[in-house]
This record gives sequence, structure tokens and C-alpha cells, in this order.
Amino acid sequence: MDRLIQIVRNFFIRFEAVFSFLFKGFLSFIGNIFGFFAKLFGYTGSDYYLESGVAQNVKQTSPEQPKQINQSTTVETPTAIRRRSKSKVDDYYLNMARDVQKR
Repeated sequence: MDRLIQIVRNFFIRFEAVFSFLFKGFLSFIGNIFGFFAKLFGYTGSDYYLESGVAQNVKQTSPEQPKQINQSTTVETPTAIRRRSKSKVDDYYLNMARDVQKR
């Protein structure tokens, strides 16, 4: 089965190569026509869709001064989140197991 797949793939590769060779001239001609109109209407530049800074009313600002951070002298102790003790969880499952055994 793998050999058949390889034959089909190679066929399509060769098929594509033949068509690209036959239609290369035609496609380049079409590309030249579209390229001419793109240059004519100014679409070749990468900034054709942007307006100038004056039209957008862009204001230039100076970079902000770094803010000074006031360090407090008091030391805060971190509070840890307490978990339930493991014994309560174990008791829950032990009680559930006992209930199952009773039935």
C-alpha cells in the first residue's frame, strides 16, 4: 500500500511541474499586469494604509521620569493559607469505607 501512495505522490509532483513549466510565461504576464496596476495606485509601499502623524493628531511626549518608591520600615509577616488537617480527610474516607462494608 505504501508503494501505491508513493506512486500517486510522485505523479502529482510531476503533474505540478509540467503545468508550472507550461504556464510559467502566462502567469508571469498576468503578474506583470497586476504589478503595473499596483504601482500605478501606490500599493507597492508598505505604508500605503497608514496616515501621516499630523492627520492622526499624534502628540509627542517626553519620556516619564521614573517614580520613586517609598520603602516601609515595618516588616509584614506572610500569612500562610492553612489546609485542613489530613486526619479529617482520612477520617472521612475511613467512615465511608466502613459504611460500604456494613451494607
